[in-house]
Amino acid sequence: MAGSAYSSTDRRPVSAEDLCTRLATFLQRAHNASSVRIDDIRLLTGGASRQTWSFDAVIEHPDGKRETLALVLRMDPRKEAGLMSRETEFALLKAAHEEGVPVAKVHLMGDETLDACGFLMERVEGETIARKLLRDDEYAEARTVMTGQLGAILASIHAIPVELTELPKPIPGKSPAETEVDRFEATYRAITPEPHPAFELAFRWLRQHLPAAPEPTLVHGDYRIGNVIFGPEGVRAILDWELAHVGDPMEDLGWICVRSWRFGSDDKPVGGIGTREELWAAYEAAGGRKVDREAVRWWELFGNLRWGIICIGQARRAMESKPKEGGAGSHLELLTLMDASTTGSSPLSRARERGRG
Repeated sequence: MAGSAYSSTDRRPVSAEDLCTRLATFLQRAHNASSVRIDDIRLLTGGASRQTWSFDAVIEHPDGKRETLALVLRMDPRKEAGLMSRETEFALLKAAHEEGVPVAKVHLMGDETLDACGFLMERVEGETIARKLLRDDEYAEARTVMTGQLGAILASIHAIPVELTELPKPIPGKSPAETEVDRFEATYRAITPEPHPAFELAFRWLRQHLPAAPEPTLVHGDYRIGNVIFGPEGVRAILDWELAHVGDPMEDLGWICVRSWRFGSDDKPVGGIGTREELWAAYEAAGGRKVDREAVRWWELFGNLRWGIICIGQARRAMESKPKEGGAGSHLELLTLMDASTTGSSPLSRARERGRG
């Protein structure tokens, strides 16, 4: 067992052993089982905002038969404003699966037994590290087919009914494009103290070239090569639906081509494995809307700006974060190391010594 969660009530670390007990109790009741044993529980890496646990559930039924379920727990140990609720994510994944989108099949919505809001879904085995896809011989075949697969899958995502009322929508009276520019410019103004002339020019260009408002569809919101489980045969599942919203389907076609997802293969803008034209052709052939190339270009430009603003936010949080769980923000760490190199001890260690005295 490895890792720890946080209780939704007191936010103290919860051991993997405690989580195993909670999961076993929940699954035994949900399956009307004689007993449930949780094996090989681990906190998965990746997914920066929320916790994802992998485990095997060995279920013994009243008739003596046993089955082993390979499951994943998606849970929110701490509530944060602005995040998609797990109930909405559960309903969205269920709708995506019913539409034929390759996603992990949801299993059960959790309850208070887990001491945190979450749900269980089937585990999909495979790889998620994009650099392995681009470089390992094992995935040579996948590299040749995934651009077409991703285009066809995106068409099915955009066909999912947008009846989930909790999904974010464009501001009334504004197009999806203008809504997103407003949102990210507000964030940029709030978090960026230093000038970025290229960003200022980009905001101006984007506002001068806003695409027309289309008939809205479901938009995945983070459709890129890093959010795909793949194998030697190609795509196995699409991950990370927390940014899904109602908007312009061309947004997803632009975001997947953002330069940061190419990992140096700039001649292949679709995640370093394919061309825009191949992606667009597969999208249209699978029933997607006719690709508006100018709109996709707009969204790709916006996507690069969006990622730049996200990076500024991540850097600011790292620099300004308070010490937490034995760590510290970058500013404090730099000052501590410099001080220790000249005095032989750090401010934190001297404070501790004074406390002992």
